[in-house]
Amino acid sequence: MFANETKSTGTQYTLTVALLALAFVFSPAVLLLSGRTGYLPISVAVASSALCVILAYVNWTRNSRLTIPTIQTPETRQ
Repeated sequence: MFANETKSTGTQYTLTVALLALAFVFSPAVLLLSGRTGYLPISVAVASSALCVILAYVNWTRNSRLTIPTIQTPETRQ
């Protein structure tokens, strides 16, 4: 009766949280601990943080699309 199109509700947002932690915690921490100054290290840190945020957003939007199973039978869909 129901279509088998539902997604599991497991730990699908783990990668999203890990990417956000990498973007907002790990990349700035590495930059501060390395003690490097100049435009190149700061640019690389900002670019890698931005890339992690974009990948986290893409992963979140892909996992947050919920599919609702249909109630109609194949005969009544026509």
